[in-house]
Amino acid sequence: MTLSDRHRRILEAVRHAGQLGVPRLAELTGTSEMTVRRDLEQLADQGLIERYRGGARTLTLRGEEPPFAVRTHEGLDAKRRIAEAVADLIADGEAVVVDGGTTCLEVARLLVPRRITVMPLSMHAANALAGGPQLRLLLPGGELRPDELALTGPLTEASLAALRFDTAILGCCGLTAAGMTAYDLADAAIKRAIIASAHRVIVVAEPAKLSRTALAFVAPVSAFSLVVTTEDAAEDDADALTAAGTVVRRV
Repeated sequence: MTLSDRHRRILEAVRHAGQLGVPRLAELTGTSEMTVRRDLEQLADQGLIERYRGGARTLTLRGEEPPFAVRTHEGLDAKRRIAEAVADLIADGEAVVVDGGTTCLEVARLLVPRRITVMPLSMHAANALAGGPQLRLLLPGGELRPDELALTGPLTEASLAALRFDTAILGCCGLTAAGMTAYDLADAAIKRAIIASAHRVIVVAEPAKLSRTALAFVAPVSAFSLVVTTEDAAEDDADALTAAGTVVRRV
């Protein structure tokens, strides 16, 4: 197991359990307790976990969105599979708006060489897209959310209202048959503006998102053209979304 894979496994396990001791983490990663202690020190120095004598605990409180830096390590293989499937659905010449979030960032990275027009709604995605040889990059106005570097507020909503996109790539915090939800009220408003600006709305969602509900309601399932998740998503969750009015693709 590589260092990055080990760190990702540790972060996922600690977040799921709330806190874990060094012996259990050594068992999960198949390495020594000494190695795990070094890993925990590195992750704590990056602000990704809280270290305590004998183990580590998550910094994420129940009902709060995990920090961006934490989410970039979680489920990376799944995010990349989803991103590849979504990028294949984008045709040359399209105008595309890309939401903030870590899965949308993976989509943005795959769009760099494409002959399309793209408006990213985070600086992470904007930096990834900059320099595409055939790509036309549009930047919206707005206020940056700390850590996320996602654009939000009236200026961002006005930028979206002024344009009409062929496709929107939309991230989510939670998605069930009752609809999409977000942790942040301002983010929910931006997502609604994205939906209103696009002819086709593709939602990217890791399997865990399909049984999660956050604070702010965004839109009913019928507002989405397609939900792309991975093949290990629960069949019951996928069926519930289909029955609520969208198409689900598991990749």
